[in-house]
Amino acid sequence: MRRFLKLPLLAVGVVALLAACAPALTPGPDGQTLRSAVSGERQYVDLPGFGRAAYYSDPRGQGRPLILTPSVNAAASAYEMKPLWDAYVGTRPVYALEWPGFGSSDRPDTRYTPAVMTSALTALVARLGTDVDVVGLSLGSEFVARAALEEPRIRTVALISPSGLGQPRPGTQQASADDGGQRLYRTLNAVSTPLYGLLRLRPVIESFLERSFRGPVDQGLVDYGYDTARQPGAKYAPVYFISGQLFTPDAYVELYRRLTIPALVLYDRDAFVSFDRLPLFAAQPGVQAVRIAETDGLPQFEKLSDVRAALDAFWATHP
Repeated sequence: MRRFLKLPLLAVGVVALLAACAPALTPGPDGQTLRSAVSGERQYVDLPGFGRAAYYSDPRGQGRPLILTPSVNAAASAYEMKPLWDAYVGTRPVYALEWPGFGSSDRPDTRYTPAVMTSALTALVARLGTDVDVVGLSLGSEFVARAALEEPRIRTVALISPSGLGQPRPGTQQASADDGGQRLYRTLNAVSTPLYGLLRLRPVIESFLERSFRGPVDQGLVDYGYDTARQPGAKYAPVYFISGQLFTPDAYVELYRRLTIPALVLYDRDAFVSFDRLPLFAAQPGVQAVRIAETDGLPQFEKLSDVRAALDAFWATHP
């Protein structure tokens, strides 16, 4: 009986391994194997000791440049911010960053840390050489807050369903276990090829996204997640994410509480993060919290008009 019970598990492992070993996408005319996540020109900034971080650029329009940053997950990309990109492109300069190890950024087999991720944003701000507004999503909000503490040209931050505002606890919200998540990372890394092969299957991607949508999952996001997860080296950064090493041990104390610039939090419900300490954060001078009702973590897809109204009102008070 035990032998027969192992057969389904073996089948899952074989499917995952085959998916992980599937050939990468064929390079297009621009030499890229991944189609563009949003309109605009795909460009890169160099990160010393890492490689290149990609971003999309459309400098048309007037006013302070806007930088959009996605979340971090097994198939993260700038596509997560596409509704906001489409809403603002042409009206003000807009840039969409891809975190190191994701999207069109380089994906080397190296150590991924909050500092590495943050360096991509500060490098982009330095390249633009002017004051900017930044929007972060989920775990990306922690990198945005960290960058804002280092880079005075970040004038405002808007954080959509940010991680790090729940009560500190072991796991993804607090990666400060005795070994900082190293033991879990080693365990996951040992099985990373079949594990990531399973995570990047289309039904698995859609299943995870279902937890962030109140209504039907945006199929364009599923399709792009499937494409970006097939890129060479796509498994490396997600292993660090899953092991908790990309989270700040106590982001509220170490990051959010230290912010002195205007900040906006957009939230409702989220299957992956909690907002226990949001009232404390919202009580700080210059911090606002706006609930985007009936959303589950990706309100820019399901309640874009409400999100844009909140953002526009926020920026109007902080020109």
